[in-house]
Amino acid sequence: MTAIIILALVALFIGLRLYSVLGERTGHEQQLTLKPAEPEAALAGRPAPSAPVQAGSTEPLDNAYLPTAGPGVRAILAADHSFDVARFLEGAQGAYRMILEAFWSGKLDEVREFLDPDVYKTFAQAVADREAAGHRLDNRLIAIEHAVIAEANLTQTVAVIAVRFEADIAAVTRDANGDVVAGSMSDAVQTRDLWTFRRDLASGDPNWVLIETDEEE
Repeated sequence: MTAIIILALVALFIGLRLYSVLGERTGHEQQLTLKPAEPEAALAGRPAPSAPVQAGSTEPLDNAYLPTAGPGVRAILAADHSFDVARFLEGAQGAYRMILEAFWSGKLDEVREFLDPDVYKTFAQAVADREAAGHRLDNRLIAIEHAVIAEANLTQTVAVIAVRFEADIAAVTRDANGDVVAGSMSDAVQTRDLWTFRRDLASGDPNWVLIETDEEE
């Protein structure tokens, strides 16, 4: 009987410890909403951090942004104490995956609230041209190898951050019959994109909006 009581107390202690870690709220849970609907999708392709990140930390991470972006990052941190560099990059990677998949599938309405009107118009025209040609994309984001803040600035209350993504993408274009007309699913293509996000820190809307995309050499 004594052994059973001891085991029960040990189990209770472990349960309480797990709750104290997994159930802890840091105050940043609602900061980044540019994430896929499924938690698994948000984790897919996330590169392992090169240094431990303490939950709730708002200190800039030296390996998370280029030196030229440092002043802008620090200005944003000073203007918005809830801003978290690591969590922003996590959300940016989720947005990168989510928006790409919506563009590839032609379901842009699912991400319209995260796109600047001009960006949405450009994407929508590309989808329309693709469909008019009878083509569809069968692309897959294999992995995001690296994501770093390349540029950052703050103008009054408007923050603009450019993130450089290095990713492996399997790209295939199929015709109306499903036959491959370009690309290969067996060979991933290394891509390097620069996506720029904007947010008015004075606004109650926590979303960062994609305002520009560029493909780098």
